[in-house]
Amino acid sequence: MDIDRLAVDAFKDKHALEQLYELLYPRIYNYIRYRSPDLGEAEELVSQTFERMLGALGSYDSGRGPFEPWIFAIARNLVTSHYRKQALRTFLPWEWFHATADPAPQPEETALLRESEAALLKALPSLTPQQRDLLGLRYASGLSNPQIAALTGLSESNVAVILHRAVSALRQMLNPQSIHGPGYPKEASHAGE
Repeated sequence: MDIDRLAVDAFKDKHALEQLYELLYPRIYNYIRYRSPDLGEAEELVSQTFERMLGALGSYDSGRGPFEPWIFAIARNLVTSHYRKQALRTFLPWEWFHATADPAPQPEETALLRESEAALLKALPSLTPQQRDLLGLRYASGLSNPQIAALTGLSESNVAVILHRAVSALRQMLNPQSIHGPGYPKEASHAGE
């Protein structure tokens, strides 16, 4: 489904607006949950994002760029403005974030998934706010690196480097043996000191 076409049609067509909302709501919600520690606060920011979208939909021009970065810019600016007003500089805690699971997971799968999520949630705060922001835009929102670059004002290569470093840092935190190789104890790296 062409989101840009839906966005143009949504200004005049209620059905297109509903389709646009259904397509974008989960992605906008996930992105904002990456950045907002409070469920109620996140839901309010999602609502405000769609309210602003509705207010500005008549001014959207598909010739100036794709719709997805346009609406994610609205969401990103709302979250940033919200935290500036509160003078908060961190995006903690991460306990609220849960990946979408299979509709009927087995108990073992659920336990492993929760363990992995807990490890990820524990590791995420060690990243910089910029790294968490870009990870949210890339993986929670599904934006491409060029779209993220256009949205953030960074170059595509800079976005790619920041994302690569963030993912590498998470991998090292989640699997510390990968630094030394399997079966190689971390303490052994200090041998001879």
